[in-house]
Amino acid sequence: MSAENTAVAPPVKAAPPLEAAPPAEAAPPAEATSLDTSSVDRKPSVGKILALGSMTALGPFTIDMYLPALPDIGADLGVSSSTVQLTITGTLIGLALGQLLVGPLSDTLGRKKPLLAGIGVHILASLLAVFAPSIAVLGILRVFQGMGAAAAAVVTMAIVRDLYSGNTVAVVMSRLMLVLGVAPILAPSIGGALLVALDWRGIFVVLALIGVGTAMIGAFGLSETLPKEKRRPSGLKSVLRTYGSLLGDRTFMVLTLVSSVGMASLFAYVSGASFVYQDQYGLNQQEFALLFSAGAIALIGASQVNVRLLDRWTPQQITKWALVAAVVSGAVVIAVAVLELGGLAGFVIALWVMAGAIGFVLPNAPALALARHGEAAGTAAAMLGAFQFGVGAAIAPAVGLLGNTSTALAVTMTACVSLGLIALLATTRKSDTTQTSESV
Repeated sequence: MSAENTAVAPPVKAAPPLEAAPPAEAAPPAEATSLDTSSVDRKPSVGKILALGSMTALGPFTIDMYLPALPDIGADLGVSSSTVQLTITGTLIGLALGQLLVGPLSDTLGRKKPLLAGIGVHILASLLAVFAPSIAVLGILRVFQGMGAAAAAVVTMAIVRDLYSGNTVAVVMSRLMLVLGVAPILAPSIGGALLVALDWRGIFVVLALIGVGTAMIGAFGLSETLPKEKRRPSGLKSVLRTYGSLLGDRTFMVLTLVSSVGMASLFAYVSGASFVYQDQYGLNQQEFALLFSAGAIALIGASQVNVRLLDRWTPQQITKWALVAAVVSGAVVIAVAVLELGGLAGFVIALWVMAGAIGFVLPNAPALALARHGEAAGTAAAMLGAFQFGVGAAIAPAVGLLGNTSTALAVTMTACVSLGLIALLATTRKSDTTQTSESV
């Protein structure tokens, strides 16, 4: 394992180090395939962060912009609220499948070609969604929208790993969270504003235009970060071998699970918030959009505080204690929802505290996972992203199935972060036991 891979989470004080990554079978050593750390950017520029952030924002805009229109879509197409929520699931499935496809391609063909091709798919699917005659057709097109947006998400993660190493990866992830935070703030508000003058179909026209703008930034604002001599061999066997090495790395998979359940808790919020706020608490579309947008403040603030915390603690330590805080605050959210303490204000405040705790998990857990496989950054980012959106797709309908109430939302989100904490603590404890037995 290269020194680059061990620099992300060195043992500090009493924090146990994560288990070392196993060597990938039949894959070139990391030293021969990862970028030379002497040539990577140590101090990311604001322009590069904004360009990378715009790439990753395509997915959240695709998911969030039409949220205020979910009740209208159900009424127009004659389906229930839980059925409309399946279109969110379709988008998340597309994001998961698209990353599994684009990730290996970006390791073989370079970063830019798969990026631009994927965004093209997103634009086409968005335009076709304008004319969707049924919820089934809309759901299918949302899958393709997700697949197109996946290219932007996975390539951005791979570029970050190409350019940065050590704790800088977690710092860049935190800065991207700042840019990403603008998407859930703007997207529902834009969607709500559009519904004043247009019907829900007009939102998909705007999504197509956003795709065009993202493609322009990708084409002219980002350079190729994976030179030809660093690219992995093409072919199905090579791809399967790389995915096999990732699946065989238990610690990578646990960190991927932690990232996924953290993201899934937010997807549960995205899926259920419009119904909880509008149906249970009686907000209109514009009020929902404003309240939903304000909820991103806690997430953004936590991710930026995380940059300062990294000066003192490792990403592993921050992730563990953030999960503890998320579980505790989640229990409070459940109590507030069940007992109806403080009405809407009480529920929202408790939920924001939980979102802030999750905001510390999302930059650090992916950074730890990606640091273990710099020699296949695209495929590792694809596996990470696919699990994030795949688990999110499985969790998103749960709120609707449980009744689309504040209690259903609180229970679903808390269950997600609890699973992540249990998995992380189990891995840490096993790592401690293994090190102790080896030293005897």
